[in-house]
Amino acid sequence: MTTTSCGGPGYWQQRADVVVVGTGVAGLAAALAAQRRGARVVVLSKAAEPTGSTATFYAQGGIAVVIPDGDDSVEAHVADTIAAGGGLCDPVAVTSIVADGYGAVADLVGAGARFDEAAPGRWSLTKEGGHSRRRIVHAGGDATGAEVQRALDRAADLLDVRFDHVVLQVLRTDDAVTGVLVHDGAGLGLIHAPSVVLATGGMGHLYSATTNPDGSTGDGVALALWAGVPVSDVEFVQFHPTMLFDGNAAGRRPLVTEALRGEGARLVDARGGSITAGVHRMGDLAPRDVVAAAIEARLTETGDACVYLDARVVPDVATRFPTVTAACRAAGIDPALQPIPVVPGAHYSCGGVVTDVTGKTELAGLFAAGEVARTGMHGANRLASNSLLEGLVVGGRAGRAAAGHAIDAGPAPVVLPSGERRMTLPRNELQRAMSRHAGVVRDGAGLRTLASMLDAATAVPLRGRVDLEDAALVASARALVAAARDRTESRGCHHRSDHPGTDPARAASTVVRHSSGRPTVGRAVAVSVEALPVEVCA
Repeated sequence: MTTTSCGGPGYWQQRADVVVVGTGVAGLAAALAAQRRGARVVVLSKAAEPTGSTATFYAQGGIAVVIPDGDDSVEAHVADTIAAGGGLCDPVAVTSIVADGYGAVADLVGAGARFDEAAPGRWSLTKEGGHSRRRIVHAGGDATGAEVQRALDRAADLLDVRFDHVVLQVLRTDDAVTGVLVHDGAGLGLIHAPSVVLATGGMGHLYSATTNPDGSTGDGVALALWAGVPVSDVEFVQFHPTMLFDGNAAGRRPLVTEALRGEGARLVDARGGSITAGVHRMGDLAPRDVVAAAIEARLTETGDACVYLDARVVPDVATRFPTVTAACRAAGIDPALQPIPVVPGAHYSCGGVVTDVTGKTELAGLFAAGEVARTGMHGANRLASNSLLEGLVVGGRAGRAAAGHAIDAGPAPVVLPSGERRMTLPRNELQRAMSRHAGVVRDGAGLRTLASMLDAATAVPLRGRVDLEDAALVASARALVAAARDRTESRGCHHRSDHPGTDPARAASTVVRHSSGRPTVGRAVAVSVEALPVEVCA
């Protein structure tokens, strides 16, 4: 890393080849891949410390991956992914990412990750909602994300990783990225770099209750929009069907992995009636959007505060699912003896910054990977355990592509920040309104109310993490609401009570841009995906 004194007043300044924003699975996979290509890499995290700061760390279920020489196939995994995606997955992207999954997981094992084994040298596989086969590898029972994060953190020991660094703006010329504006303990700074990788995770804290860590505030979506780069499919927010209900209604809430249902646990209401009987042929293992909507409908019908996941039939539940068991016991529940109270919770953003399967955006030098990106993998609803898979595969590809671009482009020119003010609202007010009007079920009237509220936001300068997060939440919310208003149908995890049917004419992705301070929606735009040669294993 080179420190320079060029440029405008009041900024510390440095140079790098690649800046990676985010330290979860996609960010560290990208940073490690870029470093292996010889790039000077700096990794930035707004978190004060690494422990528990990423969504990766909290992932429970596992990684969906096709094991060679088993009874699974890439074609079957692709078919399950597309079936869950509500008609909006890009088959080329899905095939490309799924086919590279085993290699990416094997590389992770080479970096020190250890997955549970059914026998020496043979991974234990489980099944989750929407999957036709057992293909979920896991670690520590239900602590897969923590193991993935541990292995990547260890591999990244030699990287230049900086915590408490908040990226406020992606800097650019008319046709390329030039770096980022950063706030840290020393004030405002500029890192000049020809390649920037956004790996900031999702936007679960648009809602009052979420399974996401505190930092999931839509930063990457906002940074891309402010830089003039489009986002797509942002109306599709997946609500995990089973978030632990313990009477608390706000903040990060514990997830109850659907791998429990894969091992036989059943969803029932307070009277013992099945939640999904007659709803879907896969019952409790239906795709997440189906199960979440079924729970929401039952709660609306009964007026109950929660439904229940009965895991008493799961053998050795405390051993197989120690993370869930610990969360339940902290709430006074023993899952071996009592049904677990659950509700749907904001969990995963299926859309994001428009990229191809190498993480490239339409702006030269800007890449995105992981939950912040829209590759075409997830469509209108993510298939369980495809997120860590995509983060590993596309993160690695994005890092390699970013390093290659940096070599080709050479040193970035010095571009100073615009100083533009951003729109913010009181966070609690925004979260309550989003939970009420843009949650599991939406309607036109509620979305219009949200749009009016967002239009009345106050413009402020960004001076640090809180300002950035509040502005990012508003920018992400405006994009989501604009896309949700435009999509006058129900598809995947976007449910409109005033348009309950799926409209075949709307089987295309919306694209949202930031134009003159407002979100603009392009309808029925097909996203072009760069095809990579893949080897499909049987």
